[in-house]
Amino acid sequence: MLHISVLVTENVLIAVVGNIHYLFRKVNDFLVESGQDPLFEITLVGLSKEVELNEGMFKVSPDKSIDEVEHTHMIIIPPLSGDMGQSLEQNKDFLPWIKKHYERGSKVASLCAGAFLLAETGLLDKEWCSTHWKTINEFRMRYPGVYVTDQKIITENKGIFTSGGANSYWNLLIYLVKKFTNPEIAVQTSKYFEIDIDRDNQGIYTIFEGSRYHNDYSIHRVQDYIEQHYPEHLSLEKLADIAKLGFRTFQRRFKKVTQYTVVAYIQKIRVEAAKRLLEREILPVNDVMNKVGYNDTEAFRRIFKRETGVAPMQYRTKFQSFGLW
Repeated sequence: MLHISVLVTENVLIAVVGNIHYLFRKVNDFLVESGQDPLFEITLVGLSKEVELNEGMFKVSPDKSIDEVEHTHMIIIPPLSGDMGQSLEQNKDFLPWIKKHYERGSKVASLCAGAFLLAETGLLDKEWCSTHWKTINEFRMRYPGVYVTDQKIITENKGIFTSGGANSYWNLLIYLVKKFTNPEIAVQTSKYFEIDIDRDNQGIYTIFEGSRYHNDYSIHRVQDYIEQHYPEHLSLEKLADIAKLGFRTFQRRFKKVTQYTVVAYIQKIRVEAAKRLLEREILPVNDVMNKVGYNDTEAFRRIFKRETGVAPMQYRTKFQSFGLW
């Protein structure tokens, strides 16, 4: 049997814990139906024998405490919720336990904002990971030594797996099923749970909110200007003047506090504006392009697809029926 420890953390999203447990039980059923032995043994692991959630509305009784788990093949860290600093403090006793078992050969997977707890262990240092796009700015400020992607739904490095935001965790679970069983069982599981297994990019769902988790008011001033004047030509020299900084100093400081180059930041602001227009208005793509500050059709389409994972018309098809009121 392959033993999977699902952490029941303080402030865990209870629905995710239930879904993980249910999915692997169903995979065992599918294996038995195909003439194979069940593979997965699922254990809920906590810091105590009872975890209260939603201010006591729900109570979860883990199967074991961390001290009772001698060996596990995989640890799954569900998403944390609420104030992240508080959640990390409440769950800090998991950290040495996770590191100990990883060093003994266990694999570790974090789902959505569970990446914060995984990053606290230091196991993600100088490695790529994914998390919910809504938390990326805070994640980058807390863990500058971790490379976080706002695009990929799944990352895998040295026995460590992470997933993108919200329901993207289903894609990682299906990926793990494929890795530990076979493609046929993974496909069967995806059909049962109605999961699009070919989805590999969360850029289409991302809402770029700017990188404001910093106290550099010169850069805040420039960010304000970009967000108000993105349809115009924005020269780096003018933006440096607005920041009242030298040209090279401005570029270095902007990248340091926002995690983006000035050009990349402008592109993200413009693409976000284009997405809103595609959702809400019936305009030719070229008109959308012009309204957000581009005049090169090929460049606009290339940048839009890089940021969202789809072409402008594909984006419109997916979201416009909800955007037209």
